[in-house]
Amino acid sequence: MDTFTIGTDMTVNRLGFGAMRITGPGIWGDPPDRGVAIAVLRRAIELGVNLIDTADAYGPFTSEDLIAEALHPYPDDLVIATKGGLTRTGPGQWFAVGRADYLKQCVEMSLRRLKLERIDLYQFHRPDPRTPLEESIGALVDMQREGKIRHIGVSNFSVEQLATARAIADVVTVQNRYNVGERSSEAVLEACERDGLGFLPWAPVGSGQLAQPGGKLDEIAERHGVSVAELILAWLLHRSPVMLPIPGTGQIAHLEENMAATSLTLSAEEWAEIEA
Repeated sequence: MDTFTIGTDMTVNRLGFGAMRITGPGIWGDPPDRGVAIAVLRRAIELGVNLIDTADAYGPFTSEDLIAEALHPYPDDLVIATKGGLTRTGPGQWFAVGRADYLKQCVEMSLRRLKLERIDLYQFHRPDPRTPLEESIGALVDMQREGKIRHIGVSNFSVEQLATARAIADVVTVQNRYNVGERSSEAVLEACERDGLGFLPWAPVGSGQLAQPGGKLDEIAERHGVSVAELILAWLLHRSPVMLPIPGTGQIAHLEENMAATSLTLSAEEWAEIEA
């Protein structure tokens, strides 16, 4: 499996696991079957995943709790990336809060839930239009100086916001929405490629529309005897050496299907066909 080094000291396998879908409907509350969610997390590690992405907002708190329950004490090479800066009021509801005091509290509570003394990668979940970026990122720098954060990442950032953040902190990753059908963050990806930052595409497989029967992607997937999701993940890995896809699922069979994307090889013409 291809690897990427986050910062200068955290080498991870490029296909990770996104732990948002191990919660309940609307990313709210417990999953339908807690035992299955724990089994999925453990199977991910068995399949070679050593980058798990989560957030305090997933549940809220449920995802982090499940990760600790399933995997603590953690394997030495496991990188757990979490996020703070969103608050929840109900299923499907997300609100940005970027105040320094709130973010510092988020870090402290994630440390407690994940049973960690230091979070390997802590990401600011989304800019808060009511709070200057300098305050939000500055709070994470403070926590980094205290030894509670190893590396800082950002999420849902524009090129300009990334430049602002990097003037304040050593930002090592960006997590933006990106997939074969949604490439509005192309300029951000290019900035990451230029400067060696990891790029974690959220919603890497996009919506169900990408997997509709009869489409061009379906055609190529059938040709290789794979699922459309597997094809899309393979394209992301092919697209850029800094790409760190984090597909999520609550089912072991789907997880195993996703992980098979690392061994899928296509011709140059087929990669171009997908991109087009």
